Amino acid sequence: MTSLETQRLLLRQFRESDLDRYAAICADPEVMRFLGGKPYSRAESWRHMATMLGHWQLRGYGMWAAEEKSSGLLVGRIGYVHYEGWPGFELAWTLGRTYWGRGYATEGAQTALEYAFTKLDQSHVISLIHPENAPSIRVAERIGERFERTTDHFGTEVCVYGIQRQ
Repeated sequence: MTSLETQRLLLRQFRESDLDRYAAICADPEVMRFLGGKPYSRAESWRHMATMLGHWQLRGYGMWAAEEKSSGLLVGRIGYVHYEGWPGFELAWTLGRTYWGRGYATEGAQTALEYAFTKLDQSHVISLIHPENAPSIRVAERIGERFERTTDHFGTEVCVYGIQRQ
C-alpha cells in the first residue's frame, strides 16, 4: 500500500492501534452528521476500518489514515471510495472535529487528487457531499471540483462535485 506525505500529514495504512482514535472520531455526532447521520459504535468503527483495508486489497487503492506529522496522531481519513455500484471514483475526507478549520482536508485531498490523476490514471474524480455540508463543499471547490449534479445516495440526496484530469 502506498503512503503519501503532505507538508503536515502522513497518509498511511490504517492499523489496529488506530482504533481508539478512529472510534472517537466516528462516535462524534457532529462528524457523522452528513455521513449517514448516525455515530458509529466502537465495533462499527472497527468494521469500517476493516472495510477500508479490504478496499485496498480488492481495488489497489482506498482510504488512508491521515496522521498529523507533528504529533503522530490520527486526525481522520482521506482517500478513495469506489465500492461496487458507486456512482464513480470518489475522493472523500473525514476529520475529527478538533482538526476542522486547519486546512488538513484540503491539503490531503489535493495530494490524493494529484495521485489519482498521475498514478492511478483516473480521468474523472468525484466527491459526494451533502448539500448542507458547506465546509466540505469549500474543500471540493478549493481542489478544483465543481458542482455537476445531484443524485440519490442510499435514500439521501447528495451533490456530486467533480473534476476532469487536464
